[in-house]
Amino acid sequence: MKKQAADGIVIVKKYANRRLYNTETSSYITLDHLAAMIRAGRDFKVVDAKTDEDITHNVLTQIIMEEESRGETMLPVNFLRQLISMYGDSMQAMVPGYLEASMDSFRRNQEQFKSAVEGAFANTPFADLAKRNLAMFEAATQGFKPGAVTPAPTPTPAPAAGKDDEMAALKAELAALKDKIEKLGE
Repeated sequence: MKKQAADGIVIVKKYANRRLYNTETSSYITLDHLAAMIRAGRDFKVVDAKTDEDITHNVLTQIIMEEESRGETMLPVNFLRQLISMYGDSMQAMVPGYLEASMDSFRRNQEQFKSAVEGAFANTPFADLAKRNLAMFEAATQGFKPGAVTPAPTPTPAPAAGKDDEMAALKAELAALKDKIEKLGE
């Protein structure tokens, strides 16, 4: 039996034996499957199979714990300490909204940075190099972009160097890029 919430959210049931059941595909899944759904932009709600209680928050926290334990940590120790210290604090209620707004701002700035870099290097000898560096930047920050799966960048040969006019053009483009980045930071 396929089941989705009225707004297209996939319902996932968690059973007492800790198994997760995707009601849309009628199959058992893992936390890795849920993480892949997030990266693909799919929205879901996890409910306790017995009580129908919404336990999505707990499951998402569990996914973060697993991702962090794989060695590629994204959350610095100092940040975690500060976050823990906010529990029970009078400002605790403001923290979720602040963190959500900060992540939204980070995603917007990431897109602006990408556009600025692409514009600064357009029609230059180093345009391919800039595109490759942007692809690496996107791959490094894909955790902040729900639904984005960035393929590994393919190496491109470095442009021929040694021509004075190409170097002058590169220096001019680099100066323009620095100006645009400074403007984005303001």
